[in-house]
Formats: sequence, C-alpha cells, structure tokens
Amino acid sequence: MKVVMPMAGLGTRLRPHTYSKAKPLLPVAGKPVLAHLLDRFKGLEVEEYIFIVGHLGEQIEEYVAANYDFPARFVWQREPKGQAHALHLAREYIDSPFLLIFVDTIFEADLTCIDEVASDGLVFVKEVDDPRRFGIVLLEGDRITRFIEKPEEPLSNLALVGVYYVVNWPLLMVCVETLLKEGIQTKGEYYIADAFQLMVDRGARLETVTVDVWQDCGKPEALLATNRYLLEKGAALEAETENSVLLPPVYIAPTANLRNSIVGPYVSVAEGSVIVNSIIRDSIIDEGAYIEGAVLEGSVVGAHARVRGRARRLDVGDSSQVELG
Repeated sequence: MKVVMPMAGLGTRLRPHTYSKAKPLLPVAGKPVLAHLLDRFKGLEVEEYIFIVGHLGEQIEEYVAANYDFPARFVWQREPKGQAHALHLAREYIDSPFLLIFVDTIFEADLTCIDEVASDGLVFVKEVDDPRRFGIVLLEGDRITRFIEKPEEPLSNLALVGVYYVVNWPLLMVCVETLLKEGIQTKGEYYIADAFQLMVDRGARLETVTVDVWQDCGKPEALLATNRYLLEKGAALEAETENSVLLPPVYIAPTANLRNSIVGPYVSVAEGSVIVNSIIRDSIIDEGAYIEGAVLEGSVVGAHARVRGRARRLDVGDSSQVELG
C-alpha cells in the first residue's frame, strides 16, 4: 500500500503563519500537524509515501528527510488547480491500492479495516451537525450513490473527512483524467469528490467508514481546538519552570523558559520560547517566541515573534514584533 498526501495549498485561512511556514508544519500539541498525521500510520506496511507539495514545499522535504527514514517521493503542484489535478501529477507513481489523505485532517479510526476491503474503495466520513460546510455523501444501504460538495440543503449528515482508501486505482485515475480533459470543475477547481462520483456513475462500489474523531487544522480556531483535543489525549508534557504555575494539560518543550508566569490550560510552548511575567491559556506558542508582560487567550504566536504588553487574543506570524501599551 502507498500513502498519497496532497498538501500544495497556500493555507490562506491560516495567514499570516503560512506566509513563512508550510501549513503542514504548523505546530500543534508539541509537533507539526504533519507529524501527528504520520503517527497514524505506525504499524501499517507502507511501501511509499507520496507528498504532493507546492507553496514552501522545500520545507516539507527538509522536515521529512530530517525526521523519518521511510521511502518518500515528492511531487510538485506548481498551479493551484485542485485536488484531482494534484493526484493526476502523481499518476506515474500510483500503481497499487493507496490511502489518500489530506493534511488538514487529524482523525482517529481503525485502519486495519483496509485489509478486508471487498469493494472498490472506502470513504471515511463523520456525522456532523451542520453538513453545509463540508462535502457529503448519500447512501443506499452501505453503498455510496452520490458525492455533494457543501450542499445548501443537505440530504445527509455524513461529511467527507479527507481520507480515502482506493482499491480500484486504475478506474479512479481514468476518472481523474476525464475531469481534466472535459474541464469538469467545482467552484473553479478539480475536486477529488467529482472523480469519485464518476467512479460511482461507472458502476464502482464505494463504501463508508465512520471515524471516531475528526479534528480540522485548516484555520486558527480549528488549530486551537485540535491542540486542546491532542493535549487531553496524551500529548501533554511539562517541563521545569522558574516561579511559574502550569495548569494542565499543557505541552512545554524542554528548552522553553518560563519565568514568573501562569500557563495553561491548553497551551503548547515550543522549543526555545521564553515567557516572562505573563498569563497564557488556550494558545499555541511556536519556537523561539518571546512573550513578556502579556495576557493571552485563544492566540497563535509564530516562530521567533516578540510580544510585549497586555492583550487578549493575538494571531501573530513568524518573526513579528508586537508592542502593546
């Protein structure tokens, strides 16, 4: 089995952070989003990881090379034409069943189910309260009949979480080719859901798997929610501090320096960060940041940013400087 991970998007909903850092490398609960995702595959026999990269993709190449020793291939998507276009660019390397996963997705599911698939593929879904914000599927029995992207009047609450196991990969690749040749787009892009719909129209049997947990990492408030979830589920770590109070759960990197501060709950502080005379809760502080005399809540502070003075909520990119009276 191969794992294919499209991650060439600009990450516009996470700016200013994604101006200088690739979206998959944004920190949450002590390590990059990408690392949390790759942890889900431990114990599975993966022949090769195929990363489809774009904006700041060299950062992803460097991170994977420095932290993993599995077989990895990098394919560049230079133009933002959508998910199916990204998959098309990797077509010469897709020659067996594969797991397709989008990097915004932190999920909990039993992936051993892929060993017993008798259909053309599996589509991972989650029941949601407001399906209008997501792509959804319609079912007849246990078989998918229709994919709909962000319906105004949803007929189902089964949202696509961005995880697919494709058994009939030759048919999917033919359907992707058809999308591109015939210019079949949704909202100006080639969506993978449209390719799966073509598969269904041509008789493919696709089934659903309901995930236990689905956490999105596509925008700041979602990133903070995922941080809270992961800290509660075992990612917490405490370190020595100077005259400070930690309110768990928190992740404090061993080289972080906390002095005369109250930190937590739900705070992640990366390596080399300094927090002095501050109160911080429900926030993510990236590596090398310096915070002094601040009160922060629901904030994301980028790498090597400097924050001085009182505030309530900040979304500060890398190497920025904020002085508050």
